[in-house]
Amino acid sequence: MESRHRRSALTLSAAAALVAAAPLLTACGDDAHPGAAALVKGDRISMGQLQSRVGAVRDAQRATPQGEQMIKQSGKLTRATLDGMIRERIVAQAARDAKVGVSRREVQRVRGQLEVQAGGSKQLKAVLLRQQSVAPDEIDDRIRMQLLVEKIAKAKGIDPTSPDGNQRLTKELSATSKSMNIDVNPRYGTWDTDRSTLTGAKTPWLRDLSGEAAQRAQQM
Repeated sequence: MESRHRRSALTLSAAAALVAAAPLLTACGDDAHPGAAALVKGDRISMGQLQSRVGAVRDAQRATPQGEQMIKQSGKLTRATLDGMIRERIVAQAARDAKVGVSRREVQRVRGQLEVQAGGSKQLKAVLLRQQSVAPDEIDDRIRMQLLVEKIAKAKGIDPTSPDGNQRLTKELSATSKSMNIDVNPRYGTWDTDRSTLTGAKTPWLRDLSGEAAQRAQQM
């Protein structure tokens, strides 16, 4: 039963986004915070860290036959990557508050399940790179984040697959973000205080890591 619930949550293509956000502080421009892409609870996300993440995805895309097409389709990769890095910190804080964690064994077990669903390790890497711009070396981190979100939901008595599950999960993560003083360098847009996301980003907290939802949509 636990395995089926985990799979259903991992393959959930939710439209969840935070509905409330941390107050937008003084924009961290280059003069105020040299080299910072964002500050989250005083923790600096440096330009170097951000560009390293983006570069890993671009290198992986260029190594594929469809590289040029993928690069064109992910034109807002830098902002999307920064949005994801901020979300990672929100989830990590929420997990600490809920006193939940994820082991390496859990990550590897779920990765194995996803590889079976995708048709193999190579296919899973290709699906995540093409559909979600996830570099191969970042897959375990993405799975760990998804499992943490599920455990946070469970600790709060929330079923993400229920009709109001996404709304309740969003509310919980929003409450966490309010105390984290999220401050974004304006070159990457602004932090949307209504949806707690970078301007223009529409990333759900739980995403279809196997690619099954997208494949079904293409077949319809």
